[in-house]
Amino acid sequence: MKKAVSTALATGTAALALLALTAAPASAASATSSFELTFPGNKPHSLYNVENTATHSGQMTGKSVVWWQIMVDQVEDNSKRFTSFKITTRIEERLTKTTEDHVVTSKTCDLTKLVNDNYSWFAIEPANTCVAPSTTYDGELWWSTDSTIVYDIEGDGKGAFTKELQGSPLVHG
Repeated sequence: MKKAVSTALATGTAALALLALTAAPASAASATSSFELTFPGNKPHSLYNVENTATHSGQMTGKSVVWWQIMVDQVEDNSKRFTSFKITTRIEERLTKTTEDHVVTSKTCDLTKLVNDNYSWFAIEPANTCVAPSTTYDGELWWSTDSTIVYDIEGDGKGAFTKELQGSPLVHG
C-alpha cells in the first residue's frame, strides 16, 4: 500500500510539473495616469487616476481601473459634479513595435453616477473597472491597453472634454 501511494504521488507530481512547463506564461503590463479637475463654485478640487493593464495568457485582456480623491477634506458644495463621465477601454495591436495601433476590441463604461455619488474611491471593484472584450493573443504582434475619458463638468458651460490616458507598455512574444 505504501508503495502504491508513493507511486501515485510521484506520478501526480510529475504530471503537475509537466503541466506547469507547458502552460502559457501569463504576462501583464500596466501604466497609470493622473489628472486634476477644478469644479465651478465650492465643489471639491479632485484628483483622478486610471491604471491601464494589458494581460495575456492565451487570451489578450485589457482593463482600466479608475479611482479618485478630493484634494481638500472640507466639502462645501454637495451638488452634482458631472453631467457625464465615461471611460472607453481599448485593446490595441501593432504589426511592429513602431507601427500605428489598430483597435481590436473596446468597451465604454459610464461611471457618471459612481463619481457623482462618491467624492473618493480607492477600491478595485467591478464598479470602477472597465474591461474590454478579450481576444485571441498572437505573440507575433505588439499589444497594449489604452483608454480615453470623456467628461462634462456640471455647470461650467464648456461642454465635454476628452482626456487621452497613458496606455500600458507593449506586450509581445
